Amino acid sequence: MRRRLLADISSHGYGHLSQTGPVLNELWYRRPDIRITVRSALPREVLERRIEAPFEHVIEALDFGMVMRNAVDLDLDASAARYLEFHRGWEERVAREAERLEALAPDLLFANVPYLPLAAASRAGIPAVAMSSLNWADIFLGTLGHVPQAPAIHDQMLAAYRGAGAFLRLSPGMAMADLHNVRTIGPVARIAGSRRAYLEHKLGIPAAERLVMVALGGIPMRLPLEGWPRLPGVRWLVPASWQAARPDALAIEAAGLGFTELLASCDAVITKPGYGTFTEAACNRVRVLYVRRAGWPEEPPLVEWLRENATCAEVDRERLEQGAFAEELLALLARDTAPLVAATGAAEAAIMLSNALPE
Repeated sequence: MRRRLLADISSHGYGHLSQTGPVLNELWYRRPDIRITVRSALPREVLERRIEAPFEHVIEALDFGMVMRNAVDLDLDASAARYLEFHRGWEERVAREAERLEALAPDLLFANVPYLPLAAASRAGIPAVAMSSLNWADIFLGTLGHVPQAPAIHDQMLAAYRGAGAFLRLSPGMAMADLHNVRTIGPVARIAGSRRAYLEHKLGIPAAERLVMVALGGIPMRLPLEGWPRLPGVRWLVPASWQAARPDALAIEAAGLGFTELLASCDAVITKPGYGTFTEAACNRVRVLYVRRAGWPEEPPLVEWLRENATCAEVDRERLEQGAFAEELLALLARDTAPLVAATGAAEAAIMLSNALPE
């Protein structure tokens, strides 16, 4: 009998997919008999970049995380309004979702990391496992705890997460002290060999040049590349949508490689604190120049872990936007890369999920 896994993946950027994809792949290698259904608002072509296992796709957003102005700035007023609306009639919402889950009849729910389906699974008696480096209850409390209705909303979020059989807390991750069901596992990241020789041939890049990729995640944000410095021996890789009209910049899409393969082929990446890029840079020995995300509660543990496990440096946002960061970047490029970090989390999570699925 084929067992059915229902995977609910947040579409708040690409980080939740970057965490979930390797786990689903590892689980499928171990249990090729399972039938996977993915519920996510991310397009199928985006999901397929990370999920190698066969899957059915249901296009649906089961959470929104936080409303973002761009890749680094929160819209707190809009986020508060969304949460007030989302939790209005909460019990009825959970009951409706429980009926939907009963109709789908999965053997196991795997959530990264919407909490509504976890609450519904608990009500419907369906086994569930959550996994992420964050949970929306802690993000909500850290950003919107001042809202008058916050205590009631936070309690409902915590109850949903506590109802899961386990919450697999990825390393690095938030502390999650309010959850009694946390089980900490290692980092999840794709590992890719460098394709540097291929890039040099395809893009016409001299072997001596340094490649610096700019990757701010799945939420659009354009940096003012026109004001950035011309650094001898440095080539920028930026999104094609930026339409960079300068000879030392190339479109990421022109490389014809997946994100991790391209990242592993670069000398450095400029990014914001985010789980996927941080862990994949560390696990593929790529230097990181990062700009802070003001008010993002997950940032401190991510930055602390990166500093301990990768070659990295911080750049002030104003200096980045003004192009006044040559000193930081060149100093970073001159440093040796840190030792390899083992990405053990996908295998650990897959074993736990396999054990939770009936034979």
